[in-house]
Amino acid sequence: MPNTVSTDENERPHDVAAARRLLVRRLSAAGVPSPEADALLLLEGALGVDRSTLLLQPDRPVDLEAGARLAHMLRRRVAREPLQLILGSTNFYGLELAVAPGVLIPRPETERLAQLVLEELGALAGARPKLLDVGTGTGAVALALKAEMPAATVWGSDVSPEAVALATRNAAALDLDVTFRLSDLLADPDVAFVAAHSAVLVSNPPYLPDSDRLQLPPEVNADPGTALFAGADGLDVARRLAWQAHRVLPSGALLALELDPRNVHHFARLLVGWKGVRVESDLTGRPRFVLARR
Repeated sequence: MPNTVSTDENERPHDVAAARRLLVRRLSAAGVPSPEADALLLLEGALGVDRSTLLLQPDRPVDLEAGARLAHMLRRRVAREPLQLILGSTNFYGLELAVAPGVLIPRPETERLAQLVLEELGALAGARPKLLDVGTGTGAVALALKAEMPAATVWGSDVSPEAVALATRNAAALDLDVTFRLSDLLADPDVAFVAAHSAVLVSNPPYLPDSDRLQLPPEVNADPGTALFAGADGLDVARRLAWQAHRVLPSGALLALELDPRNVHHFARLLVGWKGVRVESDLTGRPRFVLARR
């Protein structure tokens, strides 16, 4: 499988159209799932131009410097490094978030988790609720909630120091006032205190069964295992979080979790003592989210 860009003069793309054809060909040969889309994103990153410019100016020259950047990025993507890490950022709920190795890359389906929480909070318009995002990673859900509800007090926690540092940098870059704290779920006393006064505890915890380790795409395996896998059924962390949340959340508070379609219904049945337990689907119709009231 090729993992370099040929230095043959006939292979060096001189304009956008030729570069795009080369990228699609190499990405397809490497088994990248979405070569057309990835080719455009790599071109945007290497050339520093937007999508409309690429599409409207296919004869736009690719100079040697841009070509070298593109070749480097292509080598990384052919090796199946996640596209987001190559570009250094990803979009989540309209926010541009920095990403980094060692921190879970937010997935598009998790936008639906943020949306469900905002729908549940609709009746609190004008209020100043406290919201807690456990296992915040890049800060994606916490920052999306703060951006949509500026009056809310939003906290995020994570067991990973790298995640807390990255989420803090993302908050500063977006000028969003969100507090991030290092904590194993609700173990930190300040995080537990916030949970005890929160209207919502939201989480996208690790939820894959350990047996998935050897059968995931390379891009997924690039994420830290501690953010992906959670025991034989994928529910070890979610069970522990639900037990802690049931002890500290105030009456009527919302618990909203993203899980795997294979274990989400089983987890919902475990929420004995919770009210209004329901499972919601993602935008492709797969059951993925559990919502319940304390």
